[in-house]
Amino acid sequence: MTILDKIIADKKIEVAQRKQLVSISKLEKTTAFDRKCLSLRQSLLQSKSGIIAEFKRKSPSKDWIHADADVQKITSGYSQNGASGISILTDFPYFGGTPEDLISARANIACPVLRKDFMIDEYQLFEAKSYGADVILLIAAALTIEECKNLAQKAQALGLETLLEVHNAEELSHINEHITLVGVNNRNLKTFEVSTEISVELAQLIPDEFVKISESGISNVQTVRELQQIGYKGFLMGENFMKEENPAKALKKFIAEI
Repeated sequence: MTILDKIIADKKIEVAQRKQLVSISKLEKTTAFDRKCLSLRQSLLQSKSGIIAEFKRKSPSKDWIHADADVQKITSGYSQNGASGISILTDFPYFGGTPEDLISARANIACPVLRKDFMIDEYQLFEAKSYGADVILLIAAALTIEECKNLAQKAQALGLETLLEVHNAEELSHINEHITLVGVNNRNLKTFEVSTEISVELAQLIPDEFVKISESGISNVQTVRELQQIGYKGFLMGENFMKEENPAKALKKFIAEI
């Protein structure tokens, strides 16, 4: 069993438990559910840097990165310092995040917010909307082509944008008409090895109508510039900022150098 297999198995149990606690009808009655979602696609197309700053306290590969991180302080700082989008982890066992992180941060963020989690059930889409998310993540390696299409279609119906994450050329078959953003994760979720060469290899294989995002393993401005030259508009960066004492300040410095 790979790390991803274990995470998905645990997520199925977690989602089943959450369904018992809060109904979809209750999620639909939340204040945030009626807000109009912001477009990450448009934000990235209009941005010079394209940085999607991620808030995460830990990861399966590095364990705790910033255990006592204040989500409101850091994400509002990201927003004020030029982030084109903000990714917030809502998975606790593996990333130290909670839905409350996204809910409490939303009010102080001016840019689009991605709910970063392992989405396997329509219920999670209703959750994301009720938390105040604008975008959801679908991981090709964790879903069948049919599951991916059904979830993307439902997300679109709810007004959410979908970022499809792929790791190799085969997973590009998960792309469908309900997807607006395609992300290439430079970290292999089965081995956790990292290489930005994956983004380079897949760049020309992703149709131009989709906004391309490179995820993970990006730590210097030169890499961003090189990836911009081959068509990438977005760059999801978490650990590079979260390992710093002041992540928002680190983001500001990084964007200034671009």
